[in-house]
Amino acid sequence: MRKIVLLSLSFLIPILNWAQCAMCRTQVKNNVSHGETELAAGLNLGILYLFFTPYIAVAVVAFLWFRYSKKNERKISIIRHPKR
Repeated sequence: MRKIVLLSLSFLIPILNWAQCAMCRTQVKNNVSHGETELAAGLNLGILYLFFTPYIAVAVVAFLWFRYSKKNERKISIIRHPKR
């Protein structure tokens, strides 16, 4: 369990999420060496956005499915065991 938590936390550390393709990395290094850091910050933010978007979408679908199933479960229990 401890390994899973540590692995999960490692994805949340922004320093470890600087994975970029070779062309992007070259462009960022060129801009940073000239003193322009806006592109590097924006590119890293975009990578994190693309990384977390599928997980957020799956979490929303799972939440809505859970909520819908609970509503149906209540309706079924009312139909099976009506109050007299």
